[in-house]
Amino acid sequence: MSLDTKTVNNIAFLARIKVEDERLDHLAGELSAILDWIEQLAEVDTEGVLPMTSVAEATLPWRKDVVNDGGYPERVLANAPEREDGFYTVPKVVE
Repeated sequence: MSLDTKTVNNIAFLARIKVEDERLDHLAGELSAILDWIEQLAEVDTEGVLPMTSVAEATLPWRKDVVNDGGYPERVLANAPEREDGFYTVPKVVE
């Protein structure tokens, strides 16, 4: 697929990227080469290949979906700038 400078300029506008006019030709060539490479990937026969999330076979450990308080309030509050009675205290920001 070949992109012209008008299309590249429109893509840059939609992406909110400022591209100088003298760079449009070069950028059009680079983007066209990327799209050509992607078109090559579409030619690969993937019939019978299962979708995968990783190249390594792994299963995620499951845990029970139970609501709790964590059981370690001191670790949770360790980085609190200020605390009082087991809670974060923050300065008032609304009058």
